[in-house]
Amino acid sequence: MKRGERNIYITIAVLVVVMVVYRGYQEIENPDPGIPFYTTASQELQQKADKIYKANKCSDCHTLWMVRNMMASVPAPALDGIGAIRNEEWFYNYLSAENPQDILPTRLSNTYKMPSYAHLPEDDRRTLAAYLASLKVEDWYLEETKKAEYEKLTGKKYQQ
Repeated sequence: MKRGERNIYITIAVLVVVMVVYRGYQEIENPDPGIPFYTTASQELQQKADKIYKANKCSDCHTLWMVRNMMASVPAPALDGIGAIRNEEWFYNYLSAENPQDILPTRLSNTYKMPSYAHLPEDDRRTLAAYLASLKVEDWYLEETKKAEYEKLTGKKYQQ
């Protein structure tokens, strides 16, 4: 090995060590707060809702637990944390509506609009409504999201 090559390897090794130490220091200073989404649903409710969710191919449009159908490109909202902004009664009425756009208008084309699930048995609609209402989000994440949206839309610093 030539002297110049040895110096290059030493420099690279030193840089790697410095980066590893710096990264470790960052992790100590800014610990990962974890996944902000959770559910308050029982295991039984989760299983029943999952069965209905899959049978109706909801994942063709919506993400849940950050999982999406890779072949879909529908601009539907993620369901993670949606229970933090809507309650069970609202979800039941929405799922029972003959035209969900009467409850929650959308600018999407007819191809991508939320279909009616009024044809599902009442038990299934109630199960889905209860499950969707159980999908919560940690307060810290909600605050970060509000702050980011405000600053993006206004260009001003967010004031609490």
